[in-house]
Amino acid sequence: MKDSAPRGRQVKRLAVLSAAVIGLALLTAPASAQDPLDPGTPPGVDEIASTPNLKQVAYLPKTGPFASTTNSDWAFKGHYAFGGNYNGFAVYDISKPKTPTVAAQVLCPGSQNDISISGNLLFLGTDSQRTNDSCDNVAATTAEPGERWEGIKIFDISDPLTPVYLKSIKTDCGSHTQTLIPGKHGDPNVYLYVSSYNTSGVDQPNCVLPHDKISIVQVPKANPTAAAVVAAPVLFPDGAYPGSPGHTATSGCHDITAYPDKNIAAGACMGDGVLFDISERTAPRIITTVRDTVNFAFWHSATFNNNATKIVFTDELGGGGQATCNPEIGPNRGADAVYDIVGRGNNRTLEFRSYFKIPRTNTATENCVAHNGSLIPVPGRDIMVQAWYQGGISVWDFTNSSRPRELAYWERGPISATQFVSGGSWSAYWYNGFIYSNDINKGVDVLELKDIRTDLAKLFRTNVFNAQTQKNFLLP
Repeated sequence: MKDSAPRGRQVKRLAVLSAAVIGLALLTAPASAQDPLDPGTPPGVDEIASTPNLKQVAYLPKTGPFASTTNSDWAFKGHYAFGGNYNGFAVYDISKPKTPTVAAQVLCPGSQNDISISGNLLFLGTDSQRTNDSCDNVAATTAEPGERWEGIKIFDISDPLTPVYLKSIKTDCGSHTQTLIPGKHGDPNVYLYVSSYNTSGVDQPNCVLPHDKISIVQVPKANPTAAAVVAAPVLFPDGAYPGSPGHTATSGCHDITAYPDKNIAAGACMGDGVLFDISERTAPRIITTVRDTVNFAFWHSATFNNNATKIVFTDELGGGGQATCNPEIGPNRGADAVYDIVGRGNNRTLEFRSYFKIPRTNTATENCVAHNGSLIPVPGRDIMVQAWYQGGISVWDFTNSSRPRELAYWERGPISATQFVSGGSWSAYWYNGFIYSNDINKGVDVLELKDIRTDLAKLFRTNVFNAQTQKNFLLP
């Protein structure tokens, strides 16, 4: 965030002004918990539909070695956006958000190529067995198990235009996602919580069952080539959710989001939602867990509100590869779930408050599922932007945990009107006044939100953004 001497007074003035502005705006808002924002008829192939307050201001198609492979997650630093792709990652110059450019492309195959950034270091996660740990590799199909590699790669991005590959760290089951956590005061390291899982039901090379743990990579900031796995804690030593028809058993975590300043993290662990104490960075401890054996199929990701008094969990119904936003599936399956954090210390629990799902019907040829989101920094409100694959991009307010409501949406019509084709926005995050979407098939979309209820968010600035590492946006 941009610092100034009267920071405290500035924040208080913004919060007061925000409360007044938001209150006025909400006086004229519909009263129901989830009013459809003119869902209308689904747009046609490649057509755009949106509310008037959310508009596309730029688009960059996929190019070069990434043209035919899947775009994945984002991380941001300064005037650059780093977009993952199953063939590596791209660096975009976003100094002029309405005219972004491709600044560099790093060819380094290995799904999903999830990205996190700390200082001048970029961490790239590989969750597919490769023939080696270099960027010149192919998928391992016949190699001996000992020769297979998956895990974390570290790049130096001191010059974002010429990233330099520094180091690899092999991890059990690879790295489906990874969460960056800075060391506590005086600790010269950063840590990566590497999440991965095995749903096959059989032992696999590099991933032996039961896999109910995470790998913790310690990275010395002054010597990143000394990075290594320093712990692999079993998260569920007494057993986790065993699974049931339509509900995945827990055999690891899909995603962990940390709030390091408060020493907590939220885990979306397949069959369990988890609140962790991360006071000891290499030994996370479960405070409490929740399950939803009625509507949740696969606990997928998590986002705290700014005060860390709530958690939004997402459900990856259908694995992200099915049409799930329709009347047949309904409003509760494949939805977000809002939980309040109740109590203090070791007595904290998670109490369910509501579901939120986009209130539009997609066609039968479109995959639709809730994906990671990020907060829009509006003082006094809990507002987030979220990708829903071909369901588009939704901006919604969960300030009232029991009555979430959508404020805006933007979506592109199906890739095909006649056959199912997977695509849509993998990740859509707010960064310094704009929303950036990494579309699985199409490329990069930049959206601008113009709404009295969120306008104050444009005053806030940050220099680094990782969706799975949260901090209080009201503090420097």
